[in-house]
Amino acid sequence: MPESSMSGSGPGRTLQGFGVPGFGLPGAGLAGGPDGRAAIKRNSLREQIAEALREEMMAGRLPAGRNFTVKEIADLYGVSATPAREALVDLAAQGLLRAEHHRGFTVPEFGWADFLEIFEARTLLTDSAIRQLLVRAPGYDWGRLPSLRRRAVAATQASRAGQLDVLVGCDLRFWQEAAALLGNARIAEYLGWLRVQSWMFAAPYLRAAGDLGGVCWDRHGELVDRIEERDVTGAQRVVNEYNVFTVELLARLTGQPLESVSVLALLRDAPDAGPPGLPPASAGSERDERVERVEPSVGRAGPGLGRVPQPRFVPPGRFGRPLRLPQPENGEPAPGR
Repeated sequence: MPESSMSGSGPGRTLQGFGVPGFGLPGAGLAGGPDGRAAIKRNSLREQIAEALREEMMAGRLPAGRNFTVKEIADLYGVSATPAREALVDLAAQGLLRAEHHRGFTVPEFGWADFLEIFEARTLLTDSAIRQLLVRAPGYDWGRLPSLRRRAVAATQASRAGQLDVLVGCDLRFWQEAAALLGNARIAEYLGWLRVQSWMFAAPYLRAAGDLGGVCWDRHGELVDRIEERDVTGAQRVVNEYNVFTVELLARLTGQPLESVSVLALLRDAPDAGPPGLPPASAGSERDERVERVEPSVGRAGPGLGRVPQPRFVPPGRFGRPLRLPQPENGEPAPGR
């Protein structure tokens, strides 16, 4: 199993992943190996361990319900109990682990209802950031554009090759870079947090689907083109089609009804848009056949995100305790739902 040297961790010390015998995830490596996962470069052991565990959970190699102790993590990574405990506490504060008295920490399970709330929040924030291309473009960090394009290439290649272990990291870093370019650090951090949870929900279903070559969304480069051209309508359309592609693909894989996706009608309201998530005809038919295998029949999508309703609650974890919005006395959904 590949190992990754930990900067600042002392001579000869390496950070090992969950592919070690006894952890129940054979064959899983961590960052820095030939499988393409990102090398761990943070100076803090606490941050390195937290990031390593986060990517394990995103890729579905550390599944929901998996329980472990501070000692187990410290022994696994060859560190003292202090950075291991700090990393686990950090992840628990973010809602990515559940602390259990006298039982250590457990990976939480995200259900379909959780995913829909994550999805609504994600689409709302992404659309808001894209809209600001019109008014804030001079203030954007355009120096990030070359890095964003490199990340787009990496994510696209991983998607088309069906390399889920690589894709989760590449996709996360692509969207983090895109959010950072748009100049709002808080939105970038929050979107990254939402995307981690999205992958934690989706990865097990994608793994169960088998060969993923050409299945996952791969139009990252097209979105970069639209952003570089300051094409707000085009960028909104690509993101909108991505969102429809994502939620319909996962509805098919999880066996959930599309009627439960309250924002879907808003995302599909423009009659002139092409089928969401599909590449241009010149890309060939192989991807079309692969998408048809796992994707439901979809309608037409358009840039309707400006009318996406507010999420039902503020998620728990580092962003505060759950805050349910008040409901009308007649029992009808709150306005905007």
